[in-house]
Amino acid sequence: QVQLAESGGGLVQAGGSLRLSCAASGRIFSTWTMAWFRQAPGKEREFVAAIKWGVGSTYHADSVKGRFTISGDNAKSTVYLQLNSLRPEDTAVYYCATRPGSSWSLSQLQSTSGYMFWGQGTQVTVSS
Repeated sequence: QVQLAESGGGLVQAGGSLRLSCAASGRIFSTWTMAWFRQAPGKEREFVAAIKWGVGSTYHADSVKGRFTISGDNAKSTVYLQLNSLRPEDTAVYYCATRPGSSWSLSQLQSTSGYMFWGQGTQVTVSS
């Protein structure tokens, strides 16, 4: 079993920054993929970014490219999401998720199905 715990959310003004963390515990391997999704009120959960532990490849949604950066510390089993230049439309609950393996296509990475474990989420609120 794998447990994921997000932290770092909060209230920030537009243009500000936050750093989210996701600590994984349990049987997680260096070949796994970890990702961040977000869900705003009344909307579906959407892909934000992913990192393939084994190869170190990262992927970001077009809506956050150039503003958000995913990174990871394999030794600590922790993945981070640096959020810069935040906008009110970034307001959402941000979730960390993980799935075995790293041979996933971009479309598979972007889909919520296939991710076996999810965290409880952390709220990010951006005021205008």
